[in-house]
Amino acid sequence: MNLHTYKAIKRVRRHIAIRSRIAGTAALPRLAVFRSNKFIYAQLIDDVAGNTIGAASDIKGMKGTKTERATAVGKAVAEVATKQGISRIVFDRGGFKYTGRIKALADGARLGGLQF
Repeated sequence: MNLHTYKAIKRVRRHIAIRSRIAGTAALPRLAVFRSNKFIYAQLIDDVAGNTIGAASDIKGMKGTKTERATAVGKAVAEVATKQGISRIVFDRGGFKYTGRIKALADGARLGGLQF
């Protein structure tokens, strides 16, 4: 097993542990975050109904560093949530460590008015 597959396995294990403790509802949706090498994605999910309430990503033409784009995605997903009348969420970092772009997205969501 090489280092890259080991790190991926560890992330998936962390994600499974996190998902065993949290779930989203219509009133308190889960903000699920995925970070790839190039982009970052965020979704508001109602796990009870199995629906995605809203989503945002930096895949379409945002400018700036990856961290700045992550903050902008956090603000964008907060804007989507407030249009739906949602102010509180549960944060799902997807097994990623809470640092760098994941933290920037969370801070952007908080700046946009979400509480978690």
